[in-house]
Amino acid sequence: EQTERQEQSEGVGRCSRLYRLQLLEKSRRTGKMALTQREEDIQRMLAAKVHIGTTNSDHQMTPYIWRRNNEGVHILNIGKTLEKLQLAARIIVTIENPADVVAVSGREHGQRAVLKFSHYTGCQPLASRFTPGTFTNQITRNFKEPRLLIVTDPRYDSQPVNEASYVNIPVIAICNSDSPLRFVDVAIPANNRGKHSIGLIYWMLAREVLRLRGAISNIEPWNVSVDLFFHKEPEDIEKMAEEKAAAAAAAAAAAAPAPEASQEYTEAPMDPNYQFDAAGAPSMGGFEAAPATYEAGFEGAAPAAGGAQWEGQAAPVAPPAAPQNAEWSMQQ
Repeated sequence: EQTERQEQSEGVGRCSRLYRLQLLEKSRRTGKMALTQREEDIQRMLAAKVHIGTTNSDHQMTPYIWRRNNEGVHILNIGKTLEKLQLAARIIVTIENPADVVAVSGREHGQRAVLKFSHYTGCQPLASRFTPGTFTNQITRNFKEPRLLIVTDPRYDSQPVNEASYVNIPVIAICNSDSPLRFVDVAIPANNRGKHSIGLIYWMLAREVLRLRGAISNIEPWNVSVDLFFHKEPEDIEKMAEEKAAAAAAAAAAAAPAPEASQEYTEAPMDPNYQFDAAGAPSMGGFEAAPATYEAGFEGAAPAAGGAQWEGQAAPVAPPAAPQNAEWSMQQ
């Protein structure tokens, strides 16, 4: 056992030294002082307003409150938040079967975070209204017997917390400055009313669990974006869908081949110097002259070629010619 502990300590020491060397190399390349992982997490927590509590406070949450600002809002201690996150991750890792862990969020802003946390860690999500008797009544359809319960808000999710106390299930809860700690075993001090704060807490907890399991590296950053854990309003989802559809349409239009030149007939402009013959038709050199047309009128009309009505009938007789001038004068 001493040898194994010594090897583990040496491995941790090598990882920490390698991490420091990577930070120094990054600082040398960028010309700026690279931040450690703890500093980056603190910046994220400040940006997500994890440290912002409420104007009220519970007497059991006093050790996690740093101070109170001029507006009367309690400020939570972020250092305690990081410590409790690591403690909660170690407790979750001790459960051999990840499906024996249940994450509950009745609040709408935490449902997406619970679903994503369950997706990456393998636990069971309850991201809707909690049915009374889920942990105590075996007749219910969704009866569960978890070994660990994770709650987003112990005040809003008081029913699962109470039922967990009946069957001796340990509870990990994200607690604000005014959250009750009754039946809560591990309290993570954080803002449990903001969608960014809840999403960031679940993202950091999932990252710590995966690192302790060895699924991801302790040195390299997690390649999953924290935005996936944030609650999105229906308007934001519709806007994202429209932007994605517009981008897909633009990409399809860019990838489509260019249209071929149209082969439709276009009438050329007439030449003003074009010659016309006596009949009024344009003279076309190099072609035989068209046959003479008959004069208008029924008697002078030409029969239709191969017409059925003219078959077997004699051609019409031409009228007699007019007499000559000389003969006409002699008759007078």
